[in-house]
Amino acid sequence: MRPIGPLPAWLAAVDGDPTYEWARIAWRRSEQVADAWYDHAKADAAVALWPKVFRLTEDRFAGKPFRLNVWQEIIVRLLIGWKVPVEVLDEITGKPKIEHVRLFQELRLWVPRKNGKSEFLSALSLLFFALEGPVAGQGFVFARDEKQAKIVFDKMKAMIGFSNSLSKRVTAFKKSLWIPQIRAAFELLSGKAEGKHGRSPTVVTGDEMHEWESLELKTTLRQGTGARLEPMGLYASTAGLKDKLVGFGQWEESRAILDGRIEDPTTLVVIFAADPDDDWQDEEVWRKANPSIGLSPTLAFLRREAAMAKDNPRAEAHFRRYHLNQWVDSLVRWLNIKRWDACTADAKAWKGLRAKMAGRRCFVAFDVSSTQDVTALVFLFPPEEEGERWTIVCRFWVPSDTMANRVRDDRVPYDRFFDSGALETTDGDYVDQNAVQLAIEEALDEFDVQLIGFDPWNARKLVTDLQKAGADPDLFVEMRQGIPTLGEPTKQFERLVYAGLLEHGGHPVLRWMAGNTVVRFDENMNFAPAKKKSGEKIDGIVAAVMAVGLAFAGEPEDEAYSYTGM
Repeated sequence: MRPIGPLPAWLAAVDGDPTYEWARIAWRRSEQVADAWYDHAKADAAVALWPKVFRLTEDRFAGKPFRLNVWQEIIVRLLIGWKVPVEVLDEITGKPKIEHVRLFQELRLWVPRKNGKSEFLSALSLLFFALEGPVAGQGFVFARDEKQAKIVFDKMKAMIGFSNSLSKRVTAFKKSLWIPQIRAAFELLSGKAEGKHGRSPTVVTGDEMHEWESLELKTTLRQGTGARLEPMGLYASTAGLKDKLVGFGQWEESRAILDGRIEDPTTLVVIFAADPDDDWQDEEVWRKANPSIGLSPTLAFLRREAAMAKDNPRAEAHFRRYHLNQWVDSLVRWLNIKRWDACTADAKAWKGLRAKMAGRRCFVAFDVSSTQDVTALVFLFPPEEEGERWTIVCRFWVPSDTMANRVRDDRVPYDRFFDSGALETTDGDYVDQNAVQLAIEEALDEFDVQLIGFDPWNARKLVTDLQKAGADPDLFVEMRQGIPTLGEPTKQFERLVYAGLLEHGGHPVLRWMAGNTVVRFDENMNFAPAKKKSGEKIDGIVAAVMAVGLAFAGEPEDEAYSYTGM
């Protein structure tokens, strides 16, 4: 083992900071690579050149010199400075010779949102393509899809436009960059591997690893670097959902490299994240996870986000993922029951809400059970006066023959719900849709019904029967379950609950379902109720979300809340 020397001043300055443990590990491991050495002059020159060549691209920073933050400077120094000798054949004589090349061939950067990841990744890409790149170099940028990869690529073009030296050297086109003096090209790619073979990259930039569907494109491009002496792979991401196996696998592999369980001295792993047991509301934890805090994101921004996430399990998961760089489950319990209860002053008010709403404008949604489960019918009444809340009236049915079994086997208090009048039964061992039809027909006479939402699964006959009985076909709106349809209504419903703008009257069945509901996230943290994953029935909450979707469809958000002061 080679003797360990002192850390350079720029690294010794953060040696006691656990946030920069990755940097100390990278330096010490590089010292132990056979014949590796550090080119201090080259690294110093790159750092000094950075703000002279690169400019920031957005908002108040646009056009200003890109001055490296401490963490960014350390990464640049490590990538540029560490060298290792390799034996190659001389191009002329064919005899072996030694070339000194960069030790690090890959960067994996994991950092929370709003810390300048995309700007930094764009500048690094230009560094290794335009400033360090060889004759006939090839560069590529990709992400999950072309639209996502275009974020980094467009920043690269903006940096070229802001820089006199770069703009004289590099010509920017819609999906490519070209350096005529050295015949080097950089291309924007889609996220698919098809048609990408035969390339010989010197620089590969991959953004948002957490959303990748496969590693095929990364592998294809890496395999094309075999003829290059100093290829560079630049990969960056924020944490994602644990069930996105490709992205989570890249995270786990990165952790293994950093921890030493995988030996790979050519990959620089940089992780800024809160530990699993950290207090997510602790501002010191925010500082540990966000190396650019104060500049971007601001402390005031994180305080606002954390305040909105308090007592909201769904929003907490959002905060942990995006601002603490923690991987989260795709399913999370949704509504805080204390916040739900705070939406009414009288837990028995549900009994009189229907009579109070007579003649009022309303939106209706129903969720019909398959056979033996709960069928829900929900009426949502928009506020009509200043300070009034959105009001929910609901009805629920179960088959009478199965109720006793559910009480005994599943310990669900259907009997108490029934005795209180909160739950109705229909004869037999399945819910009779005729009872639901009659209830909707009564509502059409009793209220000013605007629209009726339904999931077409198992409800076609009921809708057809209603229309045959005289209901206007234009009232009915298909609303399939899932995030594409219910994502935005779910957000609106959550806002009503947490702002205390919903009056549900304490309906016991709806409260029980609110406590059961979990939501499923997609890769962009959009969410909707997950019926199959919730511990018990949530049909009433799903129907309420559907009704909210009908009420807010086509309405500007300020108008939707115009009676509530939001």
